[in-house]
Amino acid sequence: MACALPLSFLGIAVARFRCIFSPYNSTFGGGVILTSVLKNLTMNFWDHSQLIQEDSYSDKNNFDDEREPQAVFSVLDAILKENLDRLKMIRGTLSLAKVDMTKSFTEAYYSRFEAMIAKLCLEGKLGAAMWLRNKLMKNNYIPDVLTHNYLVNGLCKTGNMEKADCLIREMLETGPLPNCATYNTFIKGYCLKNDVDKALHVFSSMTTGGIRPNRITCNILVHALCKKGLLDYAKKLLVEILSDECGEESSDLITSTILMDGCFKNGDIVEALGLLVEMLQNDMKLDIIAYNVIIHGFCLIQEVKLAFRYFGEMIRKGILPDVFTYNTLISYFSKIGKFDEALYILGVMSSMGVTPDQVSYKMIIQGFCIRGDVIKAQKLLDCMLLNSMIPGPLVWNVIIDGYGKCGDLNHAVSIRHQMLVYGVIPNIYTYNAVIYALLKGGHINEALSLKKDILQGGIFPNLVTYNMLIGAACNSGQVPVALQLHDEMLRRGCNPDVITYTELIKGHCVKGHFREAEELFAKIWRSGIQVDHVPFQILVMKYCRMGESSWTFTLYENLLKSVS
Repeated sequence: MACALPLSFLGIAVARFRCIFSPYNSTFGGGVILTSVLKNLTMNFWDHSQLIQEDSYSDKNNFDDEREPQAVFSVLDAILKENLDRLKMIRGTLSLAKVDMTKSFTEAYYSRFEAMIAKLCLEGKLGAAMWLRNKLMKNNYIPDVLTHNYLVNGLCKTGNMEKADCLIREMLETGPLPNCATYNTFIKGYCLKNDVDKALHVFSSMTTGGIRPNRITCNILVHALCKKGLLDYAKKLLVEILSDECGEESSDLITSTILMDGCFKNGDIVEALGLLVEMLQNDMKLDIIAYNVIIHGFCLIQEVKLAFRYFGEMIRKGILPDVFTYNTLISYFSKIGKFDEALYILGVMSSMGVTPDQVSYKMIIQGFCIRGDVIKAQKLLDCMLLNSMIPGPLVWNVIIDGYGKCGDLNHAVSIRHQMLVYGVIPNIYTYNAVIYALLKGGHINEALSLKKDILQGGIFPNLVTYNMLIGAACNSGQVPVALQLHDEMLRRGCNPDVITYTELIKGHCVKGHFREAEELFAKIWRSGIQVDHVPFQILVMKYCRMGESSWTFTLYENLLKSVS
């Protein structure tokens, strides 16, 4: 009986321990995430405790009565010591798990903001993107170089080179370090502003900073230098860049190809052809890139016969045309309106085992829709879908718009539904095409209802949306609805243009609200919006029909006074 109390006490203690550290105990703070971790640890702990008890008491007869209490306390000490060690292990494991989870959560949390910055840059909302980037920096999180490249690209596209320069300087100081893509974007920005000197300065700082330029860098600079007429400098620069990367023969071919491409794109045909002659005289073995440049160059100057001559030559030499070669020819025929010929090239491309890409189909689909042949465009879309090639919103939008212009509302709506089935998210241009189709069919209420639906879906109507709806409302005599739409677009920060006000003036004239029409005309005249002859012509014609010629001169005099 001497050991009964200690053993009972030990059982209760272990039972309480097992209860406290149960994975189902909500007070422990691990939550659902740590359930499996706690369960495994506590079960191991309990099993180990059971083994110690069994090992310690399995041979109880070895103890005589006088030593039994001491033996019990020795066992208790051993169990408690072992359990304390186990408890330390549990705490350590839980701490590591917590650190890992916190790190994973933080990375996932901030990566969402990086994606948001990229999206804002693509949408042209650079102010919001920079604000979000600065907020992340204040929270001691530095966005990655890809996110910064989106920002640099956005700033360069808007011509804000000073801010782009400041951003790259910040990257050099605080990280992440700029890469070749960062500098290429920055160099291209200066070239677009025709500031080749600064572009070359950036190129110099790039190389001194240990960033190796690539062929994209070469193309950007060569095109800019060719445009300036600095062909010799471009050659020298290319030789310096490419001589380290490849052998002399390969370097000469690449240099000449890039220079020829630059000359063709900048309209310097004589220089481009001179380079081609030089390449042929030097017996350079032209590769597929060189042939693509030649074919593309001849298509640019409308010399398609020469383009086909080199197309045939590359095949005879065993160089098979690639998707870029065929797309160049498809693009040429599409631009001059020969869509059947473009479709023929698409067929040849497929029969030669070269799979057309989205660009191949998109150019022809757009062409057929412009020509009004939406059925052929629809067949090409079906062909893409059969080949498991799901186009982006642009192709769908073009076909919806094509059906709308043909007055085929049912097919326009059907294509939009098919678009959703294939998981392509419609954008405002999709809805504008559907709204146009609805308005052309005289369904103004359905169009207004669709506008409400897209607002609820988080897509904001643009100027085109409002102009179409305002025009339709005015044409149907619903001037109050048109004015409500005008007020709504102002509230949403969508600035009206001359088309908006022309439609409103026309609506007022139709309803006989000449004073309102005059006031609106005077307002847009004073606002600084570029006004064409159409609003003035609407008012003049209305007054003339009413036999109020004097009002026409009065209107003209008032306009002269408002200008002065």
